[in-house]
Amino acid sequence: MYVPSHFKIDDLTRLYALIDAHSFATVISQVQGHPFATHIPLLLDPATHILYGHFARPNPQWQEIEDQETLVIFQGHHGYISPSWYGTASAVPTWNYTAVHVYGKAQLMQEEEEVLHVLQQLTRKYEESNSPYNLDAVDPAYLAGLSKGIQGFKLPIARIEGKAKLSQNHPIERQERIVAALEQKGCAEREIAAWMRENLK
Repeated sequence: MYVPSHFKIDDLTRLYALIDAHSFATVISQVQGHPFATHIPLLLDPATHILYGHFARPNPQWQEIEDQETLVIFQGHHGYISPSWYGTASAVPTWNYTAVHVYGKAQLMQEEEEVLHVLQQLTRKYEESNSPYNLDAVDPAYLAGLSKGIQGFKLPIARIEGKAKLSQNHPIERQERIVAALEQKGCAEREIAAWMRENLK
C-alpha cells in the first residue's frame, strides 16, 4: 500500500482497534496463478497477533492458500471531501479514509474443536449483548454437520501497515472546517471526523 509518511499509522493499538471495528475483511491470495479475493469476517487475537476465519469448502481459495503470502485488507470508514468546505476556490475534491493491510501465511485448521471455538468467538462478537441466541445451545450434531462445509484457518501477522488519509497535508484551519462539515453528515463521515479531531490534538 502506498503510504506517505504523514498518513502512516504506526501505533499497533490503533491498528488493532481499526481491525476490530472493521473486521469484515478482504482476503487476497493466488488461485491457479491468478489473484483471488474472498470477503469474510475475521477475528483478531491481539495477544498472539493471529487472525482467525473460515472459508466455505466449495471456495477454491483455501486449497492453495497455505505457504502463500496473503494480503488481508480491512477498510475503515471513508467519505468524499468537498472543496467547498475549504474556504478557497483553489482546490479539488478528494477522499478521506482509513485502512489496514495485513500480510502473512495462512495455516489451515485440522481440528473440528478449534474451528467451532472460532465460530463461537465470532458469534459472541457480533451478537447483541442481550441477544437470546447462543451457539453453545445449538445441537452439537447439527453443528458438526455444518462444520464439514467450512474450512477454518489462522493467519499469523507477519507484517502490518495502516493508513489514515485525513487531510493532514492541509493547514489546520482547513482541517477544522472539514471536520465541522463531516460532523453534519452521516455515521461514516462522523467517524472520519472523530479520527481527524484526534489528529488535531
